[in-house]
Amino acid sequence: MKTDILIIGGGSIGLNCAYYLLKSGRGVTILESKEIPKASAAFGNAGQIVPSHIIPLAAPGVVTSALKWMLNPQTSAFGMKIRPDAKYISWLIQFARSCTEANLKRGIQPMQRLGQLSAINFQKLIQEEKFECHYQRTGMITIFKDEKTFEAGKHEGEMLQKHGIEIEVLDKNRLHTLEPILRDDVIGGVHCTGDAFLNPSMFLKSLYERVRAMGANIFENTPVIGFEISNGKITKVKTKTQEFEAEQIILATGAWSSMLARDLKIKIPIQPARGYSVSMSAPKQMLRHAFTLGDLHVAVTPFGNILRATGRLEMGEFSTTPNQTWIRRLENFMREYFNFDDDVKMIDSWAGLRPVTPDGIPIIGKSPLHSNLTIATGHAMVGLTMGPATGQLVSELVNGKETSIDINAFRLERFL
Repeated sequence: MKTDILIIGGGSIGLNCAYYLLKSGRGVTILESKEIPKASAAFGNAGQIVPSHIIPLAAPGVVTSALKWMLNPQTSAFGMKIRPDAKYISWLIQFARSCTEANLKRGIQPMQRLGQLSAINFQKLIQEEKFECHYQRTGMITIFKDEKTFEAGKHEGEMLQKHGIEIEVLDKNRLHTLEPILRDDVIGGVHCTGDAFLNPSMFLKSLYERVRAMGANIFENTPVIGFEISNGKITKVKTKTQEFEAEQIILATGAWSSMLARDLKIKIPIQPARGYSVSMSAPKQMLRHAFTLGDLHVAVTPFGNILRATGRLEMGEFSTTPNQTWIRRLENFMREYFNFDDDVKMIDSWAGLRPVTPDGIPIIGKSPLHSNLTIATGHAMVGLTMGPATGQLVSELVNGKETSIDINAFRLERFL
């Protein structure tokens, strides 16, 4: 089958790429190995749109913090599966070496620009397409029980302010006035007022339906099994049922990107990081804001009649089966910060894989080895947040236009 643009991957990034390419007048075919939109790593996540998350995952102090967290497995935000895999071990070494001030300085401004572009695009997309997904722009509040972590949160907030992120520090009285449902021992918070939140499954379902209505050909349950390459161009993309020929190809396969890249003779250093979410029935007094439990690194978000907590970062684990121990812990963490009525119950649980690069910065750009391949992956925990910006940038790249922001920091070449 011949097509104009072939997108491999139907998650948040792939669907956003399809949307912006279709808007530019291009023809689009999507191949997804599972069902859309459930295939997306963003489907069951916290639904937080956080342009405030501009600090790369590989930042100073992260390795030390991770080791400390692992010494307290009952509340640890981080876990790691050890396996005798040379590429995995190499990735871990690269990540540790990237946790530097230099990597922070290199990545923070590009991440800020990417996040701000995405925040603008989210608002425009949802308004223009009239998506019903419980979209709210009341910001995200990181809350604390511990004075030491609260001080660290305020210090981080000061750094974010220097890079254009709107921050308001909330003392206990102000915080509890905003959210009366909080328990009394929550002592304060840091409010990122430019953040937003939505129901991710409703948003992705709406985006999927809109992309299909715009004319995209979508093949679900259709994994790619190989490629043919000639003179630096991908001439065929193979599946079990048929072969596809495309003028341009977008690789947006998240945690599985490195596996597909092997067949393309290109190294994409991505490792999976498993995370969990638990969805609860709504309390009588519903939360008004999205939250992060700053002492525990757990996100809590209200949408409609659902309250969801998301947390944990487990490196090197490809399974998407929820760990029930951690599902129960997430539920308990919520109850430790909010005064729920007795009939609030768990209604669902989920696990997904975030694609993480060694420097904690996404990969967006043309392939250095293939004239018709663009890569968009490695967004870690901000694949939902950065989706609309990435989609616009990919559309601009494919159409030979100048990109809306400088993408040099996101290019794959930094790892080669």
